[in-house]
Amino acid sequence: MHTVAILALDHVVPFDMAAPLEIFGRTRLPDGRRPYRTRICAPTPQVRTDGFTLNVAWGLDALAEADTVIVPGCSEQAGAPHPEALRALREAAAAGTRIASVCVGAFVLAEAGLLDGLRATTHWIAAAELARRYPRIEVQPDVLYVDNGQFLTSAGAAASLDLCLHMIRRDLGSAIAADAARLSVMPLEREGGQAQFIVHEHPPVPQGSTLQPVLDWIEDNLAHEITLKAMAARSGMSERTFSRRFREQTGTTPLQWLLRARVRRAQYLLENTDHAVERIAHQAGFGSPTAFRDRFRRVVGTTPQSYRAAFHGRPASDPPRLPARRTEPVTTPPAARP
Repeated sequence: MHTVAILALDHVVPFDMAAPLEIFGRTRLPDGRRPYRTRICAPTPQVRTDGFTLNVAWGLDALAEADTVIVPGCSEQAGAPHPEALRALREAAAAGTRIASVCVGAFVLAEAGLLDGLRATTHWIAAAELARRYPRIEVQPDVLYVDNGQFLTSAGAAASLDLCLHMIRRDLGSAIAADAARLSVMPLEREGGQAQFIVHEHPPVPQGSTLQPVLDWIEDNLAHEITLKAMAARSGMSERTFSRRFREQTGTTPLQWLLRARVRRAQYLLENTDHAVERIAHQAGFGSPTAFRDRFRRVVGTTPQSYRAAFHGRPASDPPRLPARRTEPVTTPPAARP
C-alpha cells in the first residue's frame, strides 16, 4: 500500500487535515482493495487546533516511512514551524518522498527550503506574503494547485480536494480518480483557477439556449472542418448575428469554444486510447500534428505525450500499481532560513 502521512502541526486547520484523510481513505481499486494507507503524525503526542485537542498516534518517524507527505495549513495562532518537523521534511525530501501542502501549509514547505526556485501556490489572500517572505519562490496566486513533480502545493481549503484527486489521477489513472471524486460528491475538474493538468471546461450555456443544438452538432463533428459560416448556417443566423449571440450566451467566441472542445476531445483520447498523436490530431479536428501540439501545450500547459504519460488509463485486467518511493540519494535541499 502507498502510505500517506499527514503532518499535523500546532493549530492545524481541521479541514485542511481532514480533506486528504477522507479523499485518500475513500479511494478503492476496481477489485475493492484500498491503494492508500493514511496516517496522521506530529512532533508531539497532542496537537492543539481550534476548538479541540488532537491525540496523535504517529510521530515524525512516520514521515521517513511515507510515500507521500501532506502538510495542512495552520491558523494565525501558530508560531514558527516546529524545527524537528522541518528537519523531518527535509530528510523525506532528500529520500525522494512526494510532499504536498494544503493552503498556507506552503509556508511550512517554504521555510524548510523545499520550494526555492519552484512554482507554488497558496490561499490567494496569503500569496503576496508568501512571495514577500520567500522571494526565490515563483508564487502563482490564480491556480488551484501547482505540480512540480515531487513537490505540490494547493490553494485554499477546497483546493486540497482538487490536489488530492490530481495525485490519485496521477497515481492510478482518471477512472479511479473519477470514482473518488464521485464518492466526495464533487467534479473531477472544477472551473476557476487552473493548474498544469486540469481540464478546461466549456463556458456554461444558459438552460434552454438557442445555441444548444449547434453546440451539440459541433461536438459530434469535431473531426471535420467546421467554419464560422457552417456554424452560423446551422443556427439559422447570419455570421455576424451568430457571433454576437454566441459571445452573449457563452462569454467567448465560436472559434475559442471550438478549439477548447477539440482539446478536450484530445485529452479524452490521450487518456483512454493508445492511438498515435498524429491520429488523435485528426480525430480532434486539428489541421496537423504540429498545430495540435502547439494548441494543446498552450491550453493544457504540457505536451500531448507528457499528458498521456501522466493520465493514460490502465486496462481493467491490469490493476494499477502505485510508483515506489525513490530511494537513491539526491541532493539535500537548502537549509531553512533563520
